[in-house]
Amino acid sequence: MARRAYSDLEEELAVVTETGLYKSREAFLSDAVATFFAARPDLREAVACGLYEKGLFSLGRAAEWSGLSIEEIKESLHRRGIVRQSSADLAELEEMARISLASAGRTAR
Repeated sequence: MARRAYSDLEEELAVVTETGLYKSREAFLSDAVATFFAARPDLREAVACGLYEKGLFSLGRAAEWSGLSIEEIKESLHRRGIVRQSSADLAELEEMARISLASAGRTAR
């Protein structure tokens, strides 16, 4: 498949908003990225790990966002050579517990 020129992509994005189906270019791009991540869980996992490594996601948030369990995201970080940050704060521990309970179909008492 031939690579599209930057100007072609810009024109396509401009026409998307002209259709009236999206309020803005950003709304379309957000939807397109969400659709792409849904089709490529491997990419979603890799991006979650990257955001964790940059300090933008906590361990619990990376797990939730990627659709993995806490243990699975820990393994994914390890496979990528990403060193986990030291001790979590109380809020992160509570969030991880909430996610774990929810994935097990349980609620906190």
